[in-house]
Amino acid sequence: MSDHYTYRVLWSSEDGEFAGLCAEFPSLSHLAPDQVEALIGIRALVSDVVADMRRNGEPVPEPFADRAYSGRFVARIPSELHRRLIIEAAEEGVSLNRLVSNKLAAAPLAVFKRSSPSRNSGIKKRAHA
Repeated sequence: MSDHYTYRVLWSSEDGEFAGLCAEFPSLSHLAPDQVEALIGIRALVSDVVADMRRNGEPVPEPFADRAYSGRFVARIPSELHRRLIIEAAEEGVSLNRLVSNKLAAAPLAVFKRSSPSRNSGIKKRAHA
């Protein structure tokens, strides 16, 4: 199951190394001098944490890749922004839903800035609920 998790490797200029991250386990990271080592390290760390959680009877996060999505969500926005978006959609001859969907698809994903990912030295780190 840990193969289905969402992994990412980023350069950490603060640490001068690559940081391996897992979206489903945001409190975990693994630093390494190259990208491959960072990916191998975070995957091994996640695998160890998942095994530990199972042994302790803790719920294990479901991978994002294995979840079903309806394609629908509700967002609250300021009324002035809502009005501007309605006008823009009307001017473009599309529905509000299509306009917002197109804007979201075109927007670059923000890179989550982590504060100093630390090297895994055999210590498993995770947030407790």
